[in-house]
Amino acid sequence: MGLFQNRPQTGETVHYYTLGQNKTTLVVGLGNLGPEYDHTRHNIGFACLDAFAKANDFDRWLAKKDLKCHLTSATLGETRVILIKPTTFMNLSGEAVQAVMQFYKIDPHKVIIVHDELDIPFGQIRLRVGGGSAGHNGLKSIIQHVGGDFARVRIGIGPKEPEHIDTADFVLQKFPQAQQKHHHELTREVNAILSEYIYGDGQLPTETRNFLI
Repeated sequence: MGLFQNRPQTGETVHYYTLGQNKTTLVVGLGNLGPEYDHTRHNIGFACLDAFAKANDFDRWLAKKDLKCHLTSATLGETRVILIKPTTFMNLSGEAVQAVMQFYKIDPHKVIIVHDELDIPFGQIRLRVGGGSAGHNGLKSIIQHVGGDFARVRIGIGPKEPEHIDTADFVLQKFPQAQQKHHHELTREVNAILSEYIYGDGQLPTETRNFLI
């Protein structure tokens, strides 16, 4: 789609605190740290950011204890893009988002949250700006700390099966094999969405994307 541009190669080490970019975008992937949470439904936000960072030649992830997250950064086009994965566990994600936004002076309208959404069927990704938490504890924490004016990339993990299973148990399960085989299509679509936002006009459309053919 011609969305990707090569980063300028300056040959110099760029320190985060010396950046003078015209535009900065913060992308937050939601999940829980620890190998026991890898490949679970609730960690799809982490997985998508890992794939996006790899596809776009970001620097290595750095543990930022004071900002309560793992962080990496790169220049894409004319935009400085900061990716973070909170280390607070899901229910306290807002602490990390608030800390990073304050440190880098990022406006809420330049924040995108990538997260799982139980009310959306697997195979769909819905985009929106603003709104409530829909019962998602990570979003609830972020809204409590910074308000709800951020953009959301909502990745469907539903429906809950079997229906009687506890929601917390369901989201902490690994994706079944039939869905795992579509992981590449899912992360590729999220990659395209984020790239369109970053290289475009900085506006996230309100629409539904299907990554299953």
